[in-house]
Amino acid sequence: MMLPNDPPMPGYALPPDTASPWIRRFAPLIAAGGCVLDVACGNGRNGRNCLALGHRVVFLDVNVAAVADLVGHPKAEVLAADLEAGAPWPLSGRRFAAILVVNYLYRPLMAQLFAALAPGGLLLYETFSHAQTLTGRPPRNPDHLLMPGELLRLTHGTLTPVAFEEGLLAEDPFPGIKQRLLAVNDLGPLAATLPLPR
Repeated sequence: MMLPNDPPMPGYALPPDTASPWIRRFAPLIAAGGCVLDVACGNGRNGRNCLALGHRVVFLDVNVAAVADLVGHPKAEVLAADLEAGAPWPLSGRRFAAILVVNYLYRPLMAQLFAALAPGGLLLYETFSHAQTLTGRPPRNPDHLLMPGELLRLTHGTLTPVAFEEGLLAEDPFPGIKQRLLAVNDLGPLAATLPLPR
């Protein structure tokens, strides 16, 4: 228990502007009391923003050293897992009010992410587009770059898009040419049974 004169616990709060502007903009739409999944969380800047809003948050990454300060936080769960190693999805059977994915792309994971959204759950996704190569600062692996409009195509028929942006996002703490998507699972579990268009 913290007393009024105790210094804040390290890392529990980051300045509000460290989270993605896209996450800050739409996080207030997450259902009150809902649990949030921060995928490939890094230092947890986006999930920490949701913690500050009162949500329970699962911080998931292959290396969780940068969120180790959150172990023991009453509303945080820190989970280390390599999502690209072919192991089973580590959160099988769990559903989330929101899933955050920022600056990460692994297409084989999409079906698990969609299935992990609770009815009415929000997918907040933001990462680099193929046009990022024009800046001379692309991600090291070209497989981590979205083709034009790809986020919309990946979610078509499964989630309902609410907001989408594509272009140069200079105001972000990690600026670049990106796509941003807010989509809602308005069909709930039924959405996972629908075939994706070819």
